[in-house]
Amino acid sequence: METPGSQSSLHRANLERVVRAVRMAGSLTQAEIARTTGLSAATVSNIVRELKESGTVQVTPTSAGGRRARAVSLSGDAGAVVGVDFGHSHLRVAVGNLAHQVLAEEAEPIDVDASADEGFDRAEQLVHRLVAATGISREKLIGVGLGVPGPIDVVTGELGSTSILPGWSGTHPREELAARLGVPVHVDNDANLGALGEQVWGNGRGASDLAYIKVASGVGAGLVINGQIYRGPGGTAGEIGHITLDESGPVCRCGNRGCLETFTAARYVLPLLHSSHGTDLTMARVVQLAREGDPGCRRVVGDLGRHIGSGVANLCNLLNPSRVVLGGDLAEAGDVVLGPVRDSVARYAIPSAARQLTVVPGTLGGRAEVLGALALVLSEMGDATLLEPSGSSPASTAAGTVDGVSRAPVGAVAASA
Repeated sequence: METPGSQSSLHRANLERVVRAVRMAGSLTQAEIARTTGLSAATVSNIVRELKESGTVQVTPTSAGGRRARAVSLSGDAGAVVGVDFGHSHLRVAVGNLAHQVLAEEAEPIDVDASADEGFDRAEQLVHRLVAATGISREKLIGVGLGVPGPIDVVTGELGSTSILPGWSGTHPREELAARLGVPVHVDNDANLGALGEQVWGNGRGASDLAYIKVASGVGAGLVINGQIYRGPGGTAGEIGHITLDESGPVCRCGNRGCLETFTAARYVLPLLHSSHGTDLTMARVVQLAREGDPGCRRVVGDLGRHIGSGVANLCNLLNPSRVVLGGDLAEAGDVVLGPVRDSVARYAIPSAARQLTVVPGTLGGRAEVLGALALVLSEMGDATLLEPSGSSPASTAAGTVDGVSRAPVGAVAASA
């Protein structure tokens, strides 16, 4: 039995420290592991050799700074994680390994009026199909990250009121999916997962303070403060869509008038173009036409950017983030939308905060949330699980801890998706 302060307990702690660094980054050279963990190069070398011999990590030749190096990543068969993202009209599932490699991914349409049970049925079937397609043993499945388009109560795990999936309000998505799949499930709202996905895999890398803005059927922001997703005590932080822009404006679903959402969400914006462009428009089509030079669509997208920029300016004044990542379909509009966002920030934000801010498009598109769900599991899983003797499966070791919403640090160096 290990005694606190003993050599064996110190060695175990160093093993877990190295495994944690590699798990969060996907892949690191031994020099990067030493810098990340604070361990000496000799200690890292010995630990990596031990982990390689036990099959926990794999080591491949690489280069760093023009010099030969060895890249360390978790073994491809050390375990697998699953991401599930429910949207307004889609279900997307991805399966990845602990080296941050996406092994399988698939999306399918879903009826927003479908019941929660039907949605979970579809998710369960798709998860089983993709896991089987990868050839991964069920015993290797460590956990599932689940994204939903609504606020999650951080204490009860209950999905709050949402007009996007109205039949789901009051459900407990974490418990429901965990019971169906038999593995731990970690749940969060889609904007938070988009922030996590872009920070780990996309255009938020290297920023410890950022906001991810998602404009779709609603408007939300995922906030990362000092490397951690910030949710607030009730899990509703980041509801940027309900910042008031015009007190005499349209009535919002929240009951107030002139919220940012009433000027930017798809259900308010698309009718502006119905008389000139027909009624079968989608936001993706509007963005495409704007990029192609359509005057009406360019005007609408530009107005969207100015309204979003007003909300971003408020975030700048309150939180002073260093980066804002614009996600969803709007990101594809490039400077047609980003230019007006930056103009509004320059006009309404405190100059010192505006100067420190970079506004960039998301690089993950519609995949941001499901990749964020994968990253959520990677940030939540325990390192001790990976150091158990062979024959003790990750899923069985962790099965007794179906956690709530993550509060773990999310900053990481991304590997290729």
